[in-house]
Amino acid sequence: MAGPVATKTFKALSVLLAYPTAELAAAAPEIGAAIASEGVVAAEAGAGLAALLAELETADLYDLQERYVGLFDRTRKLSLHLFEHVHGESRDRGQALVDLAALYEKGGLAPATNELPDHLPLFLEYLATRPLDEARALLGDTGHILAALRERLEKRETPYAAVFSALLSIASGPATAIDDKSPDPAGTNDLAALDAAWEEAAVTFGPGASDGCPAERLGTRLRAAQRDMRATTA
Repeated sequence: MAGPVATKTFKALSVLLAYPTAELAAAAPEIGAAIASEGVVAAEAGAGLAALLAELETADLYDLQERYVGLFDRTRKLSLHLFEHVHGESRDRGQALVDLAALYEKGGLAPATNELPDHLPLFLEYLATRPLDEARALLGDTGHILAALRERLEKRETPYAAVFSALLSIASGPATAIDDKSPDPAGTNDLAALDAAWEEAAVTFGPGASDGCPAERLGTRLRAAQRDMRATTA
């Protein structure tokens, strides 16, 4: 028998990382209620989410959209594509994407989006379909990335940091942010660098794209990357 799930919570957190729209603003109270109903987000993190929800509900929509683009679309260090922070433009990213796509397919998730598999909102959609223990473990494998993103968002004093605090409160195991020494002052627009980094060879998804267990290989790859990054920044 499958264990408990946190479907509403993961779906709600996924939506909070989406591009702001009038529909998202109108749904803010419902999103907050969905997260509260399952009780898997720590109370402190939940308070931070309340501030973000209030801002999404009341702030000017164009200001919200401009801020979102400035944070997540034009700043490479805040990319919502998880493997951007692990593999950058290396060839390893292609295989990691294949593994993640295979994991989604095995779990019965058919993404209705053109986003790459490592897009965090899409990853959360997948976690919403899994037993909570499994979702916690998978989320824990990305903990070092989530912690780094939270720290960078906190430095910019944006309430979006609360989404990452919420995810870290759900994840299994402690997470230590990677100490990235490269300069990235707030407001830096490195869209050209981001575009260049994402110009990669096409990746084939689907049955037969990779051998072995994608979940196990994916977790091993992320944990190895975490150790490597810690070693280079020590």
